[in-house]
Amino acid sequence: MKKTYLIIPFILLFFSNCEKVVEIDVPSIEPKLIIDASFEILFDEAPVTANTVVKLKLSADYFEETIPTVSNAIVFLTNVMDNSIINFVDANLSGSFRPLKSFIPQDNIEYELTVIYKNQTYKGRATKEKSTPFQSATQGDETLFSGEETEVKVVFKDDSENENYYLFDFTNSIFLTLEDRFFNGTDYNFSFFYQEEEIEVPTRVTIKMSGITKDYFTYFRILQNQSATAGGGPFQSVPSSLLGNIINTTNEANFPLGYFHISETDTFTIDLVGKNE
Repeated sequence: MKKTYLIIPFILLFFSNCEKVVEIDVPSIEPKLIIDASFEILFDEAPVTANTVVKLKLSADYFEETIPTVSNAIVFLTNVMDNSIINFVDANLSGSFRPLKSFIPQDNIEYELTVIYKNQTYKGRATKEKSTPFQSATQGDETLFSGEETEVKVVFKDDSENENYYLFDFTNSIFLTLEDRFFNGTDYNFSFFYQEEEIEVPTRVTIKMSGITKDYFTYFRILQNQSATAGGGPFQSVPSSLLGNIINTTNEANFPLGYFHISETDTFTIDLVGKNE
């Protein structure tokens, strides 16, 4: 036993002396403008309200812990049909631009978003995408692998006349995309499971269901895979140069990141309880 005791410090000393700090030079990338302009029209409320916020940030290097916001920009919408202008301002200098006056996007109207930042102009167009309301959302008793998941059962009726795509927000930046390829025009129900580390019950959550375009559906799924739905939302960080529907009309090579989209959105609030309550 004595020999073993003496040899162990020698081995540790040998390997500790062989340690070498390796510094990796990660190249710095010129920041790109990130434009998060996903509008929500809460069409099933009375009166109808809208969340029409344009969030501006700059992309950061890989090891940066914070992403800088942009408040020194000019932001406005143009109604393409009549050329009327809706101006946006960042009153709190937080990078979140809101319309100066109450504004609800209309049906079948194309809107053009314009962002002017550092003498460069960025533009994107969108039309409000229709959706359908929830029929119900209830807590279930089923679990998956760990036995600690919390089930929510969602029911809604799909529109049979259109090819529909949906984005669900289950709170805490937990997203799910869905297409109606296999349930077109039917009463559709599915179960969503919160993981134990995602949510702590008992709690109240508000679930959102938004109608989205096919292009935004594809874009969002790729973005989810890249960001792994990290906390803070899908636009919290952008690991690679994923192109959206906004272009730089001044300098095409300096393209922005992000997307401009207008969705009809319905919400459903549910109180989740523990399994023994």
